[in-house]
Amino acid sequence: MNQRHHLPPGGGPAARSGHRPAAGFAARTVGGLTGRAITVAAGRAAEPGGLRFTERQLYYETCRVLSPGSAFLRGRIAGTPAPVLRLPAFTRALDERGRESVPGLLPPPVAPPARPSRPERSEGAERSEGAERSEGAEPDLYDYGLPRLLLCQSRSIAGMLLANHIHLEAACPVLAADDALPLDPRVIAALERAGGATVHVLHDASPAGVALPARVRATLGPLSGVRVVSLGLVPRHVASLRLPTGRGPRPGPAGLGALPAALRPRETDWLAGGRFAEVAAVPPARLLRTVLRLTRGPRPPRDSLWSGLRGLRGTGFMTWPAA
Repeated sequence: MNQRHHLPPGGGPAARSGHRPAAGFAARTVGGLTGRAITVAAGRAAEPGGLRFTERQLYYETCRVLSPGSAFLRGRIAGTPAPVLRLPAFTRALDERGRESVPGLLPPPVAPPARPSRPERSEGAERSEGAERSEGAEPDLYDYGLPRLLLCQSRSIAGMLLANHIHLEAACPVLAADDALPLDPRVIAALERAGGATVHVLHDASPAGVALPARVRATLGPLSGVRVVSLGLVPRHVASLRLPTGRGPRPGPAGLGALPAALRPRETDWLAGGRFAEVAAVPPARLLRTVLRLTRGPRPPRDSLWSGLRGLRGTGFMTWPAA
């Protein structure tokens, strides 16, 4: 062994000051274990087919790797466990590894520039239709109906859904609530034009999250035929999925008053205690499947050969006579 590995006589200044050299070894051991867990978690988060995921989703997946029993208990025993890994330790291990070396990890989201305010018309001023349509690269984009829209409380989750092409598969625009609210008047007109449009809201199980659908509903105003639907999370989802939870400051009277009346008393008490759970805690593949299923709606029944033949009788052309 090299001489530099030996302690100086008397134990050295670290020993005389009461500092234990084993602490550095323990920190390196924990960091190395966390780094290996991040590697395994990144592979799991990307399954199947090379999904993209956020840093917070990678954190929760790393917690599941370090707590293998949680996968067995999920769906069998309801509960809201605490994360087995503290977030600062995960961030430190990820910094040491290097974010760019993790395949599938998305960069942090960037807030879009502020939307320019539309100039108000004076009473005598009139704008021609051609000048109105010259705004934007696709002037006819807002001339169609918009049957569904997805608003996400988290900007990073909205970016993750877009990176995995959920907006294309579900034919549903995906926006971050902080960036989109209040909705552009042209988007509101497109929703109303579609007839029976639905605004889906994906939010955390937190006082601000469960109050977000009501906030969206208030910004829309009295639109005919436009529904605002919550996709979750709510505390009952958190318990059934055994998602890791945290605890923050307790909401004040205003926050408690904004909670929806549809919550169960136990859920209200859970939120009143400052508990919360993030959408990022849901495994990425499960989140994508759920969002796609709920935004697209139920699949139409698969046509069989017999149902197809019966349908031909009503076409009236090149089919057998009805009599």
